[in-house]
Amino acid sequence: MPKNRVQLSFSKDASSCRQIACPWLIRRFVDPQAVFLFVSPSEVPAVAQRFGAAPYDIEGADVFWSHRGEKCTFDTMVEVFGLTTEPLLRLATIVRGADTARTDLAPEAPGLLAASLGLSRMYVDDLEQLEAGMALYDAFYRWCRDATDETHNWPVRKQGA
Repeated sequence: MPKNRVQLSFSKDASSCRQIACPWLIRRFVDPQAVFLFVSPSEVPAVAQRFGAAPYDIEGADVFWSHRGEKCTFDTMVEVFGLTTEPLLRLATIVRGADTARTDLAPEAPGLLAASLGLSRMYVDDLEQLEAGMALYDAFYRWCRDATDETHNWPVRKQGA
């Protein structure tokens, strides 16, 4: 693998939310060609060393990309990469709620959790799940960026009525 790529190794046992959220952030805002390796927790250190990858979202005092306090790894990446735009901060709150069993943090968090768990049941292969989940996170991001004030009510009001 090229040495100038962001390469992250990852535990297969982590929740579907973080399995997609962090790679989505990297591919969309840091390195579109980033490579992700999904391995079991016991394999992460050896695989990370072999490929010069940065482990993330696994337990360990020496893991830089991880939860910090009440914040999740997605929050850490948003902050460290300087991606602190309003839409990404809003998305980070949603991801944190879904990823840390704090669905009270954002009304959208339970929906993200449900969709993420659904994806994990639809795709056995981690990379296929990641590719399918990219569109989900694109949609959540676009909502955070462009549509937070939009509502859909019933009955629909017709223009000019």
